[in-house]
Amino acid sequence: MAKNKKQKVKRPKALPPRGFRDYFGTEVVERNAMLRKITEVYQHYGFDPLETSAIETVEALGSFLPDVDRPNAGIFAWQDEDDAWMALRYDLTAPLARVYAQFRNDLPTPYRRYAVGPVWRNEKAGPGRYRQFYQCDADTVGTPTVAADAEICGMLSDTLEAVGIPRGDYIVRVNNRKVLNGVMEVAGVLDPSDPSKYEAERGIVLRAIDKLDRLGQSGVRALLGEGRKDESGDFTGGAKLSDEQADVIMNFMDARRDNGGATCARLRELVSGSDIGLVGVQELETIAELTDVQGYGADRLLIDPSVVRGLGYYTGPVYEAELTFEILDDKGRKRQFGSVAGGGRYDNLVKRFTGQEVPATGVSIGVDRLLAALREKGRMDSHANGPVIVTVMDRDRMGDYQTMVAELRNAGIRAEVYLGNPKNFGNQLKYADARNSPVAVIEGGNEFEAGVVQIKDLALGAALAANITTNEEWKAQPAQMEIARGDLVAEVRKMIARADG
Repeated sequence: MAKNKKQKVKRPKALPPRGFRDYFGTEVVERNAMLRKITEVYQHYGFDPLETSAIETVEALGSFLPDVDRPNAGIFAWQDEDDAWMALRYDLTAPLARVYAQFRNDLPTPYRRYAVGPVWRNEKAGPGRYRQFYQCDADTVGTPTVAADAEICGMLSDTLEAVGIPRGDYIVRVNNRKVLNGVMEVAGVLDPSDPSKYEAERGIVLRAIDKLDRLGQSGVRALLGEGRKDESGDFTGGAKLSDEQADVIMNFMDARRDNGGATCARLRELVSGSDIGLVGVQELETIAELTDVQGYGADRLLIDPSVVRGLGYYTGPVYEAELTFEILDDKGRKRQFGSVAGGGRYDNLVKRFTGQEVPATGVSIGVDRLLAALREKGRMDSHANGPVIVTVMDRDRMGDYQTMVAELRNAGIRAEVYLGNPKNFGNQLKYADARNSPVAVIEGGNEFEAGVVQIKDLALGAALAANITTNEEWKAQPAQMEIARGDLVAEVRKMIARADG
């Protein structure tokens, strides 16, 4: 009789889902440090924090993402036991609209809030493009004045400088959806009496304009017409506009002049005959005036008709922060870093819940992209110190080692006892190196009886070790010293200060 073969156990692959990633110690520390600087600016401007659920009903989220061809309109959704559809939030603004509609009688008007957290989008994943990422938003709800938009633009400029992007390495670009709607009206793809007419064509036009930096004018022109085939052979259908209609759109994209006044004058020409377009131009002029008197000149803020923003709920001014310094791409070619933040006015989002128009405006910072930019500029300390490691020479004296750690922690010093196998002391020091620890504390039986401990400056020791050739030199070097047990906290603090200096 044949023996039964032992069935092989099928084990799950130790991989995250496609489009997702894990964040380790230094990355999280750097992100938190940057977010503290951002939220400090938001708070100085008078914004209060708000945390919302990561999950909303699909009905509350609405369908505003640009990637309409994907399942569930770009969101991760599922049906609950009561047949209600829920989804992970795709941004922090749609939940704000729900919160304001729900608690509007209890909130001040205007309501000014900031929020930080992950969002999820069911989009095609690729190199550097993830389906989960962090955003950091600030919004003003309940005021129609474009002074609120001007304030957001100025605050965005201040925020970039606060985190370490110097003036000259960024520009805040400003446009207005009303101006773009005016251009659409002139081009014959918007009917004010029937806003739903030509909606699909307008969506394609918006996405085409938003890709100007990547595709160039010829690529955008192709998308305004029949469509274009990319390098991989994939074909993207176009808006099928006539040459005359496409000319109107292209003239709009080429409307930027040397200063805001000249740009607005050109835009007035292009939207002549469109009431909504002229209102948009006037709002741009007001934003330019308000930011100029506060010192936000053309080196920080620019009227730029090419800015459209991807989300469909914007109704007025839109803005985008672009980093202008050059980096090298994967093929060694120079390119600008690009956009790290954007936002705009969305006066109809709360109306979905209340039936009444509630004006609102805000900005969202792409946390991961801004963090990557700061690393490119060398503005992040990627070698942050780990904890002080108290080594274990005698496992029966664990209480003594824990007492040392408690003293260090109570003094505000990050510290831990080595909790691995203490048999090999070299492995303990390797662990300390792996943790980027500034100091190791060593106390064997002899030191304990004498009332002393050894403290080892790990960073200095590594630097000196490369140049030490004899045992006498090693004993004489200052990277390790014997101190009185009672001086542990004071001497460790000095050693850490020396390493940081």
